[in-house]
Amino acid sequence: MSNAIEIEGLRKTYGGDGKSPPKDALKGLDLEIPVGSIFGLLGPNGAGKSTTINILAGLVRKTEGKVRIWGFDQDINPRQSRAAIGVMPQELNLDPFFSPAGALEVQAGLYGVPKADRRTAEILELVGLSDKADAYARTLSGGMRRRLLLAKALVHHPQILVLDEPTAGVDIELRQMLWRNVRRLNEERGMTIILTTHYLEEAQEMCDEIAIVNHGELVIRDKTSNLLNRLDGKTMVITPEAEVGEIALPERVDLARRSDGSLVFTYKRSVVSADQLLSAVHRAGVSIRDVRTEEADLEDVFVSLTHG
Repeated sequence: MSNAIEIEGLRKTYGGDGKSPPKDALKGLDLEIPVGSIFGLLGPNGAGKSTTINILAGLVRKTEGKVRIWGFDQDINPRQSRAAIGVMPQELNLDPFFSPAGALEVQAGLYGVPKADRRTAEILELVGLSDKADAYARTLSGGMRRRLLLAKALVHHPQILVLDEPTAGVDIELRQMLWRNVRRLNEERGMTIILTTHYLEEAQEMCDEIAIVNHGELVIRDKTSNLLNRLDGKTMVITPEAEVGEIALPERVDLARRSDGSLVFTYKRSVVSADQLLSAVHRAGVSIRDVRTEEADLEDVFVSLTHG
């Protein structure tokens, strides 16, 4: 099996019951997510990410299409497909009167995990809640509650873990802890991770592959490195030793001057090489103190694909 999840022609329509006009949240989405990958599912608000995740989790019924989770068709084997996936939701939906240990035991029971196979203490240690195992959930901080949501998603030993905006509003320490655990689950257990996030630098650092959806449709799916190479634009910033006059530049190179005296050259790599640009600067008699280049990041790619 090469794909952990396969989605074909997935459509979800809300409304259309005579009280409100129909609205398509998903418009025939096709998507494959490889086994063992850390996969980013990105898109603007209202793009269809949460609808897709809720359909995978069995919380929303699709209108049309096929969904296979770990090889199980969601329509034919709903219990097996649901057991293969764990979801850490964005909302803090916890029972305030359960302790973390109690909440994990109840969750494991709902999934039919035998008591002999439950790993409550191990999971609480993984997420850093061992010392809060018997405290009421209502006494936990916001960050601790997020850790508990992750723990609940792991109780039935799923092959696929979905993280829906897992670091929204959390501090740096918790974010780093979360990503250490995610990498550990991926590398040591081979768990497939699906991530939605609005922190694009996070997706750029963590994800092997990324899919961008917009208006319920797939805009692009590719390896993260390939996405970053899609934009041809590049920037070179040169700090000269002294004030610089006019420079004869190659065609299609733009020059901007910053208040600190730096020269900012913007150009297309497919048209002008860095060597050509530096040669033009040297011919102008510019003595260079420092030089650096800036390439497009995932945010640039995201904006160009969803708003361009």
